[in-house]
Amino acid sequence: MSNTPKTLLSFDFGLRWIGCAVGQTLTGTASPQASLQAKDGIPRWEDIDKLMAEWKPDAVVVGLPLNMDGSVSEMSQRAKKFGNRIHGRFGIAVHFADERLSSFEARGDIIDDTGSRDFKNQSVDSRSAAIILESWMRQT
Repeated sequence: MSNTPKTLLSFDFGLRWIGCAVGQTLTGTASPQASLQAKDGIPRWEDIDKLMAEWKPDAVVVGLPLNMDGSVSEMSQRAKKFGNRIHGRFGIAVHFADERLSSFEARGDIIDDTGSRDFKNQSVDSRSAAIILESWMRQT
């Protein structure tokens, strides 16, 4: 990645919720945003339009939910389709990142932060998106 600071959006694709985070390469950190509702994996595109307009990202990172053995799953294919639609709709570079265990790590972060295992009021999906983005930035 170049030395020019870049703003990035990240998505943790899901069928009912799509986690979202924004980050920047200068510090290599990401912040969870509000999760987006989806219906069978289809987001309300106007919500993504708003995110793109607000953050004006230089690129997007979409988590790729691979099986534990690294093989492609049905969800991986759906996440890839989601990322390709973002690319087609906004003409922005989309990168895919292995997201195995990101939700597990996000749940652990919430427990560490709150001392509670009640995830109802916590966005595991958006914390996962932040973890995915920070991991991707470390690897590039």
